[in-house]
Amino acid sequence: MAGFLDPVRGFGLTFTTMFKKVTTEQYPEEVTPTAPRYHGRHVLNRHPDGLEKCIGCELCAWACPADAIYVEGADNTEDARYSPGERYAAVYQINYLRCIFCGLCIEACPTRSLTMTNEYELADDSRTDLIFTKTQLLAPLLPGMEQPPHPMRLGETDQDYYLGVANSTSPVGGDPAAEGRLAGAVAGADADDAPGSGSRRVS
Repeated sequence: MAGFLDPVRGFGLTFTTMFKKVTTEQYPEEVTPTAPRYHGRHVLNRHPDGLEKCIGCELCAWACPADAIYVEGADNTEDARYSPGERYAAVYQINYLRCIFCGLCIEACPTRSLTMTNEYELADDSRTDLIFTKTQLLAPLLPGMEQPPHPMRLGETDQDYYLGVANSTSPVGGDPAAEGRLAGAVAGADADDAPGSGSRRVS
C-alpha cells in the first residue's frame, strides 16, 4: 500500500504548481531591466582624455578560469601612446563561447580598465563572431576624449592618472553604475561595426 502512494506523493508538487500564477515575460518585445550589478558584456574603459586604461598586464587572462581572454601587451612610445605608463594591450580578445561571466577578470584588473555592463544579448550563429576583439570591447569616445595614440593630456606621469588626478574628472570614474550606463553606447557602437572587423584569434 505504501508503494502505491509513492507516485501520488511524487506528482504532488506537479499538481500544486498547476494552480499557481504563471509569469510570462514577452521577450524580446518587452525587455526586462537587469539588476544593477548584473554580469554582462565586458567593456574596456578609457581615461577622460581618451587614453586606454588597460596596461596589457594580462592579469585578467591569468585569472579567467575558462581561458576565455587573450591579451598581447606592447610598449608605448612617445610617438605612439595608447595608455599612460609603459605598456598597453596591442591585442585583446574575449571568447564568449567560453566566458562564464564569473567576474574574476574584473576583480583582477589593477586599473579598473575591464568592467562588465548590463548587456546580455550576445547570441549569434557564428562561432567566429563571438570572439570579441579590442575594437569591439573598447568604450566609445565620449565628448572631450581624443582617439589614441596621443600624448598624456592629464599629467606628466602615469601616477597622475592612476592615483586619482585623472579619474576624479572621468565621466565613468570607476563608478559601477556609471560604467553600467555605457552599455547603451557600447551597443550602439557595435551596430556600426562590421561583423568581421578586427583581428581574431580563433581557438
